[in-house]
Amino acid sequence: MNVSYIAQVQGKVQGVYFRASSQQMAIEYGLSGYARNLPNGDVEVLMCGTQENIDKMLNWLQHGPPQAEVSQVDVEQVPWQEHHFFAIN
Repeated sequence: MNVSYIAQVQGKVQGVYFRASSQQMAIEYGLSGYARNLPNGDVEVLMCGTQENIDKMLNWLQHGPPQAEVSQVDVEQVPWQEHHFFAIN
């Protein structure tokens, strides 16, 4: 069964290739959705796919790419959203 989650990642997450790295990891895990910068400096990540692969992605989001300094990740399950790829917005 497919599910969708939104994660809001806080810390030093903009300007450190967080969105591009998120896209690479999402593709590796077979997820669709998007990663986008928020005006407050956070990054929002929508993940759509299997619970198992979303759990892997959520684990990765706890630290992100090497240049990032993640301080907090807030996660919320949302109604299923159909996406055909993982975009950087």
